[in-house]
Amino acid sequence: MAHTIHVNVVSAEELIFSGEAEFVALPGEAGELGIYPKHTPLITRIKPGAVRIKVPGQAEDEFVFVAGGLLEVQPDTVTVLADTAIRGKDLDEAKAANAKKLAEESLVNREAKFDYAKAQAELSIAVAQLAAIQRLRNK
Repeated sequence: MAHTIHVNVVSAEELIFSGEAEFVALPGEAGELGIYPKHTPLITRIKPGAVRIKVPGQAEDEFVFVAGGLLEVQPDTVTVLADTAIRGKDLDEAKAANAKKLAEESLVNREAKFDYAKAQAELSIAVAQLAAIQRLRNK
């Protein structure tokens, strides 16, 4: 029997994924994190991007897009607490492209009440979402 680790991916709205996995990869603040069973305990922030979950006995990895959040790793459990999480199959490329365009426009057309940090965050999320869609398409 393969060694597994229990994975929970939770957004503010709902439980997105809960199950056993052989491996989990996700975007940490300092770079890509890879987590196997019996990993050293860890708590860190995560960046917008794709969470890839290798489910035992399943040929295709599970993909979940997260728009940032927190990661907690215990030897037998991985918990991803995401600001926003979307199942890979539910990602909408047109919507993400439109969000990217709007964020880019707001960065160029600054107004008196412009929130630069918010526009940068929205652009970062849209770009990461488009990259996740491209990754799913190419797998």
